[in-house]
Parts: sequence; C-alpha cells; structure tokens
Amino acid sequence: MTIFTEKAGMQLAFNKILKTDYYLVLPYLEKLQSQTLPPEILKERLLEMFEQNYECFGIYKSGKLVGVFGLWFMTRHYAGRTCEVDHIYIDDDLQGLGVGTQLFQYIEQYAIKKQCETIELNSYVENFRSHKFYMNLGFVIRGYHFLKKL
Repeated sequence: MTIFTEKAGMQLAFNKILKTDYYLVLPYLEKLQSQTLPPEILKERLLEMFEQNYECFGIYKSGKLVGVFGLWFMTRHYAGRTCEVDHIYIDDDLQGLGVGTQLFQYIEQYAIKKQCETIELNSYVENFRSHKFYMNLGFVIRGYHFLKKL
C-alpha cells in the first residue's frame, strides 16, 4: 500500500514493509537503541513482531527510504481499540521539515480506517523535543512506562 502526502513541496510515501523485507528496518532500529543489542537478537525480535498484531512501514521521499515506524493494534480496557505507534525513526536531515507532521496525519487516517478509537505511544523521558511535538498534535501525557528485565 502506497500513500502519498505532500506539504510544502515535500512528497512522501508510506509503504508497508513485509516480513521478508525486515532487513530494511534493522539499520533504523539499531540507531534507536539506547543499549546496543547484538544484531541477531534484534533481527529475531523484529521477525517475531511480524507474527503479532504489528505492522511495519517505511517512509519514502523520492523513492528513497528515509525512515521507518511500526504500529501495534490491540484493545485496551481504558482506551478501546487502539493503535500504538512504535519505533519512529526519521533521517536526521529531514527532522524539523514537517515529515513528522505528515507521518502522524497518515497514522491517524490509517488508525481510523482500522476502526481505532485512540492512538498511543511511548517517548523516552529525556526526549523533550518529542514531548512538545506530540503535545502539539493533541497527545497528552497520561503516565509512566515501567520496564523490569527478567
């Protein structure tokens, strides 16, 4: 599925990335890691994600992959059917140029088509720039995400 959006002369396409093309996503996931994971573990986890309620997308500008993101679909008692945005990465040279805004317009339209009532996401506590961006899009901070390694 190719969806095109255009703002200020920048045309983007959001294409679904299939499991067979997982290798396109791995370099972006490696950039997002706060701790370095061995590539084989990252690959194994990504491949397993494709078997769940997960969809992966590439962000393309002029046919070139410039970013990735993932979407999880589930029903939560407090939010109803929800789309959870995961691992957004946009190339550094395109940040601040409206790509994120176009991306979230696409995600919102896609979530509505999938009959979602809400969109959720996590953002690292120290990522203040993203907090401002998400709040400008209408997101509110509702809590903390806790993690315990087993």
